[in-house]
Amino acid sequence: MESQEERPVIYTMENKPIVTCAGDQALFTSLYTSLAQQLPREPMEWRRTYGRAPKMIHLEANFVQFKEELLPKEGNKALLTFPFLHIYWTDCCDTEVYKGSVREDMMRWQNSLRSHSSADWVIIVVETNDMKKKNKTNILPRSSIVDKIRSDFCNKQNDRCVVLSDPLKDSSRSLDSWNSLLLKLRTLLLMSFTKNLGRFEDEMRTLREKRTQPGWSFCEYFMVQEELAFVFEMLQQFEDALVQYDELDALFTQYVLNFGAGDTANWLGSFCAPVRNWSGLLLRRPIDMEKRDSIQRGEASLLDLRSYLFSRQCTLLIFLQRPWEVTQRALELLHNCVQELRLLEVQVVDGALDCWVFLSCLEVLHRIEGCCDQAQLAANCSHTVGLWAYATDKLKSLGELCGLVSEKGPTSEDLNRTVDLLAGLGDERPETVNSLQSPYKKLKEALSSVEAFERHYLELCDAAMEMYRAIGRMRSARLVGKSLAEFYMKKGDPERAESFLQEALKSYVSEGWSLPVTHTRRQTAECQKLLHRTEDYLQTSALLAGDVNLSTEERKLFCQEILSFAGPSGDGDASPQVTLGMSVFAELTRLQFVPPTASVHSGAVLQVELTLRCLMPVSVNIQQLVASIHFDVDHGGTHGRSKRAQRQSNQGVVEFSQGHSSGLPSSMTPGPPLELDEIQDRSPSDNSLISTGVVCKNTHLLMRRHDNRSPSDTPNCVSPPTVAMKEGAQMLKVEDVTLEPGNNSIVFTAPSGQPGTYTLRQLCATVGEVQFVLSHIYPSVRYEVYSQEPQLTVEPLSEPLLAGLPQTVKFTLLTGHYTVKKGDALQLSNTETMPILPSSSCSARISSPTAELVGESVLSIQSSEKVTSISLPPTPPYHVLEFQLEVLCTIPSGAERPANERLTNGEVRHRPRSYSHPDTPMTAIDQRMSIDCPWSIYSTLLALTFYIPFKTKHSLLSAGNRKYIQVCVQNVSDVNFTLAEVKLGEKQQASLELQSLNTKTHQLLCSKHSVFCLWEVRWKDDLPSCLQCVFSANFSPLDQDTSAFKPFHYQFQLERVTTLYSVRAQILPPAGEQHCRSGLLCGLEVCITRLTEPADGEIAEDSKTDTDGLKTTKLMYEVADSSSNWAVCGKSSGMVVMPVKADATHKVQIEVMPLFAGHLPFPKIKVLKYLPHNAAVAIQPDPDSCVENDSLSLLDKTLDEQGDTASIRSRGSVHSLGSSGGGDGQRTGVAVPRLEPFSPGQVFNHSQAQQVLVLPAPDDHIMEVNAT
Repeated sequence: MESQEERPVIYTMENKPIVTCAGDQALFTSLYTSLAQQLPREPMEWRRTYGRAPKMIHLEANFVQFKEELLPKEGNKALLTFPFLHIYWTDCCDTEVYKGSVREDMMRWQNSLRSHSSADWVIIVVETNDMKKKNKTNILPRSSIVDKIRSDFCNKQNDRCVVLSDPLKDSSRSLDSWNSLLLKLRTLLLMSFTKNLGRFEDEMRTLREKRTQPGWSFCEYFMVQEELAFVFEMLQQFEDALVQYDELDALFTQYVLNFGAGDTANWLGSFCAPVRNWSGLLLRRPIDMEKRDSIQRGEASLLDLRSYLFSRQCTLLIFLQRPWEVTQRALELLHNCVQELRLLEVQVVDGALDCWVFLSCLEVLHRIEGCCDQAQLAANCSHTVGLWAYATDKLKSLGELCGLVSEKGPTSEDLNRTVDLLAGLGDERPETVNSLQSPYKKLKEALSSVEAFERHYLELCDAAMEMYRAIGRMRSARLVGKSLAEFYMKKGDPERAESFLQEALKSYVSEGWSLPVTHTRRQTAECQKLLHRTEDYLQTSALLAGDVNLSTEERKLFCQEILSFAGPSGDGDASPQVTLGMSVFAELTRLQFVPPTASVHSGAVLQVELTLRCLMPVSVNIQQLVASIHFDVDHGGTHGRSKRAQRQSNQGVVEFSQGHSSGLPSSMTPGPPLELDEIQDRSPSDNSLISTGVVCKNTHLLMRRHDNRSPSDTPNCVSPPTVAMKEGAQMLKVEDVTLEPGNNSIVFTAPSGQPGTYTLRQLCATVGEVQFVLSHIYPSVRYEVYSQEPQLTVEPLSEPLLAGLPQTVKFTLLTGHYTVKKGDALQLSNTETMPILPSSSCSARISSPTAELVGESVLSIQSSEKVTSISLPPTPPYHVLEFQLEVLCTIPSGAERPANERLTNGEVRHRPRSYSHPDTPMTAIDQRMSIDCPWSIYSTLLALTFYIPFKTKHSLLSAGNRKYIQVCVQNVSDVNFTLAEVKLGEKQQASLELQSLNTKTHQLLCSKHSVFCLWEVRWKDDLPSCLQCVFSANFSPLDQDTSAFKPFHYQFQLERVTTLYSVRAQILPPAGEQHCRSGLLCGLEVCITRLTEPADGEIAEDSKTDTDGLKTTKLMYEVADSSSNWAVCGKSSGMVVMPVKADATHKVQIEVMPLFAGHLPFPKIKVLKYLPHNAAVAIQPDPDSCVENDSLSLLDKTLDEQGDTASIRSRGSVHSLGSSGGGDGQRTGVAVPRLEPFSPGQVFNHSQAQQVLVLPAPDDHIMEVNAT
């Protein structure tokens, strides 16, 4: 233990809270070591006021002997010298001793504490067994002494008296006693800290709130809050200590900003004094007592206050192991101090602030190097590189100020200024005297000579650039390099400067920094001129001449440099030709073709109009402007004509965006467009929208780096490659053109001699000995020259073409390279199915490729039996000849086809066949036409599709023995027609009479409607079994006169028209009933009667001879009711054997039951042929005819529908018939019989439309009716 005089207070973290010790000093000395070691071992939770988070702290104490001088006096705010706890030590166990001396000493101790309002105290009574043995007679129980002390001094605070038993022995009792004592001391110390620090913070807060009152001093408040920071540092709470200094920093900064805004404070006057010392930061001491004393006296300058404040922050940050935050704060501090000196208008010697910043940067870097190893420094150079770069910049400023950068060296005035700056640094600090690389020595050495300055400056530049490159900050590295280039330029070394300028220029151009590009190019031009690099200098001069960031006079000066070189030299020597990029001279903005299709035939005139935007500030005379062309014959020919439609969309105009036409690299051209897509997050339960956003789908293109391109990718860093313009090649050329500033229009006449594709590749402008070359025109621009074969097309004038009516077709002849001469004619082959109608006035129209009318001429048409000749008027090449002809396609009637004819070219003419078209209900007919053309030895085959406007159907109707023929004409076109002279004839039977039952001679046939015509068949002897009928009518569109009627024929054949059988049915009511009733069985009597004698063919086909010599045939009958009005009970089908003679009759009895009441139609009765297995297959009826009796075979019924029959034999035979009929061509084995329906009209059902009255069944239910 040391006294207060022996251990003066030092303001470092080594300070500990003061605890005074009174009483038996020898006793305390024996326990001091154990107490000092064991007190900080266990942490305590410190709960602070104002809701601040609790912390665990280890408590240490500086135990000193109690003196009344240590007690705080009124108004003393020093916390470090404040005793937080007072302890009285005693081991008294004798009552007499206690009463005689100990009690009085305690009384004096208590009175001293009470007089200074100190309530943090404790009395420790030490109990040992040795003391008991020595004083056994006068000794009292320990509890009696403790009780007396507590009754005398601790009446209301019994816990302020603690007993320590056998402290020097190693026993459990002693250990427990020590633990209780230590816990009590820690608790009392923590309570004292909380109480006294809270009181101190309240007083400090009150003092801060008085800052608006006159007389308030920031320096006084600074010392008060720093005292709190010292206490936190003493408790090793470095974060809380740092907060105190940050608050002081923010408060001072706010006052400076307010001062700049006009709100002044009186105490700021002391900080506005001129700066006399600029020795930089001092970070090698925990506390700079000199600056602290100056702050306490109110004599510190702005730099002193900032330096001291940052040194304390740096110390705490290093204790917190956050050294990289020191560098960040240091960089902000240095920049802020420069601004604060300007705001406070503090007088500073020129260069003094640069010295202070330079020394401060190096001091911070050295302090960080002292607490970190090399690996950490290399890995975290991103935190320190800013200080290196700032120090480099300030050293350069000092060198320029002291004349160390110029070629001539420093002057006497520069030397005097250097002496003044070094004097302001003062003497070197003791901490760095022995250091060879101290900031003080470096600055003094750098300002001592030109060579030393260059060495130190280059070292700093190299270090800064290497660090920037290591962390990927290429832009900053090039900025340092640009500063280094300026240094070399001032030193007269342009060769070294150019490489750094080119690197900086590359970065500025790629990122689009306009003003830095202009400034750097001017410096580059100066270097290139000094190095005599003519081509590069002209390239850069051209860029500067077109740079709008420069004044007009400067631009004209650079333009004159180019024109002076391009003009004739005075000594007559030929200067070497220089090739520059077109982008520095002019920009291709627009190109237009005339005609706009950019496609012409060979030999035609095609003009190309270029729009060049001249970037020069004055008019420039161009001796020659040439556009080279690449010719490709593979893409020419007849294809060029077909591509014209594709080129009409842009009207022959190509717009060049800035960068594309001038051949600039991708760095200068606009980047790819954003491709954004919407994303939505929806709830899986109810599909409600949770969140939405956008995502970029081409981020990899937008965010890619551009720093790794070679210098050749960046325009104007190096010259473009020389492009040789081949003499004699295809090219566009104009001579002696003057380009004015801005847009200029130049018209070329393009070559069009050979068919093919011409692509514009390069553009070259020659100005004297200088060529400006656009090495690649993008987007690609081409025009086409075609040589087209003549093409003849025939197309309908209106859709669709209707057969049977005159239709107009359009002939279009594209002459191509062929010249139609007088006497040339088209030879068209005539056909019976599509004749060409003669016309008295048929004119041809001749038009140019641009659709302008050239002339009209009347065609001469001559027709013969097989050929129609059309004389063509003379027509120039690549013109269009159009004329119209009328053709008539006959509607096929279905007659027998004649022998094959031959076309004019010898090919066999195939007669057209009608077919169904999938897109229209009309039947289509393809007509082929052969045309012989004068320009070809081959015939041209053309096809036209006609559509039949009608669909015709026929049907045979019977009424007993009377026969009727019905023809249905359906209009399936969109045109309304008039039908006239409707007739029906029979070609073979002269005795047959067809009596028309149609009353109207003219009938209207509207679109999508039908007309039905009916004739009765009458005969004298016997009705023929087969009829060959011809239906004929005249038709015309509704709005035309009678002269426009055209014939229409329809042929058809009717077979087996004779009525063989008649079927009559009768329904008999139940016995005892007059009428049928629903639900009761009724009798159905079916009578089948043979009407005619058999014909020869019929006998041979299906009849047999029975035992009596009569010819018989087998019939199958079936009774069914598809409308569910009747229920057939019992046998519903069966087979009957009919004699083959007239008036032969067979009757069948069937039981049926009506299911409903009313007039019910008779059940349906079907009669079919039953053919044995060896019978020939009968010819099927015409599918186009209408079946009169609607007879359906049992084969068409399903087994469910056949379930009504009760005849097992009938069902079995029906099933076998159906199965055999489906696979007759595939089955092998035993043949089975089959069923065959009768032809229409062979069976007449008299009861087909009859009805019978069915009464309802009698109702025997009783129904009660109440009437009220």
